[in-house]
Amino acid sequence: METIDIVTEFKEKASLVSAVIHEAEKIEDAFDIAVSLCNASKDKLCNIENKLGNPENKSDNAENKLGNPIESKKKATIAAPELENSMFELLEKKCREKGISLIQNELRNHTSGIEIGLTFADFGIAETGTIVVCSDSEDKRLSTMISDIHVAVLYRSNIRTTALDMADELAVLTQRPSSYTAFITGPSRTADIERVLAIGVHGPLELHIILL
Repeated sequence: METIDIVTEFKEKASLVSAVIHEAEKIEDAFDIAVSLCNASKDKLCNIENKLGNPENKSDNAENKLGNPIESKKKATIAAPELENSMFELLEKKCREKGISLIQNELRNHTSGIEIGLTFADFGIAETGTIVVCSDSEDKRLSTMISDIHVAVLYRSNIRTTALDMADELAVLTQRPSSYTAFITGPSRTADIERVLAIGVHGPLELHIILL
C-alpha cells in the first residue's frame, strides 16, 4: 500500500512541475514510448519548417509557397548512453524500423539536432517529483542537457518519499571520485530575465518520465 501511495504522490508532484508521466510494464514498452516521442518531435519540426520555409534550400522555399510539404532531410536522433548491450540492441532495432538514428557515445560531436536523450534515473523523490540521475560519464550528462526532450526511465521500486529517505543510497552514489549526481525537477527553466519564466533555456524543453 505504501508503494502505491509513493508512486501516486510522485506522479502528482512531477506533473505539477510540467514533467509528463508515462507508464510501462516492460522495457520494450518504454522504448516504444521513446521512439514515438522522437517521431512526434520530428514531425513538429517539419511542420514548423513548412510554415517558415527551409532556409537551407531555395527550391524547398519555392515549393513550400506553392503548398507542397517540406520533408526534412535529417533523420531524427535518439541519444542513449550507458545502455546495457541487450537493451541497446533492442532500442536500435526499434529505431531502425522507424528510420531513427541512434547514438551512444561521443555526444560532443552531436551538440545540436538530438531529439531525445534517453537515460535511466537512479531514484525518484515523491515529495518534489524529482528524478536523481547519476551521470558520471560526460555522454550521459550531455544527453540530459542538449537534447530537445529528456526521457527518463524510472523503476517504481526506486521511488523514495523524501530526499532524506535516500540519504544512505545517495552517499553510495557520490562517494566515487569525480561523481556527478543530478537532481532534475521538471524541464529546464529560468526567470533570470525580467522574472519572465522561460522553458528550455539551459536544457531540454520537455521532461518525460516513464515509470517502469
